[in-house]
Amino acid sequence: MAIRVLIVDDHSVVRAGVASFIDGQDDMTLVGEATTCAAAVEAAEQLTPDAVIMDIRLEDSSGIDACRKIKESQPT
Repeated sequence: MAIRVLIVDDHSVVRAGVASFIDGQDDMTLVGEATTCAAAVEAAEQLTPDAVIMDIRLEDSSGIDACRKIKESQPT
């Protein structure tokens, strides 16, 4: 079973690079992308990824805050 990954970064070039890497892995599947803290929390709730690759500095908040909010809404 592939690891379901969500990418969160406000730079499209970074997201594209990470997505390209994930697409090349047999054991990983990209399930979504987000550009803000709010979008990351919403995407994590809807997509239930196994892993989130998170930028620490986002436009609307920090990636650390986003991780906390995701963990609160998705404790498992």
